[in-house]
Amino acid sequence: MLFKIDENIPLEVTEIFNTNGYNCENVYQEKLNGKSDIKLSLKCKKEGRVLITLDLDFSDIRAYPLQDYPGFIILRLNNQSKENIISLVKQVIPKIKEDDLKNCLWIVDKKKIRIRSED
Repeated sequence: MLFKIDENIPLEVTEIFNTNGYNCENVYQEKLNGKSDIKLSLKCKKEGRVLITLDLDFSDIRAYPLQDYPGFIILRLNNQSKENIISLVKQVIPKIKEDDLKNCLWIVDKKKIRIRSED
């Protein structure tokens, strides 16, 4: 499974995913930081990468129909400190190994994961 880390996620998350056996890139590696959401989503679509972000705009399935994209993981945290984001990501990785993310939207907070699929 392929992932891309948005600019609002700490760079360390890229390494956490790669260490856990995933192919993960971040927007800085391709100079996508500061680019529009649509440019980023189209790049993820072209590369077949699930986007990991804090940006709730990607939860709008009218703008980003799930059947058109590899998937989205949106992290929801009241305190978006680096430590909290990294902690939540470490909790999510085992769940990713259990479930198929293809064409899904995951909204992840400390208590639960809400999954919406293209069905």
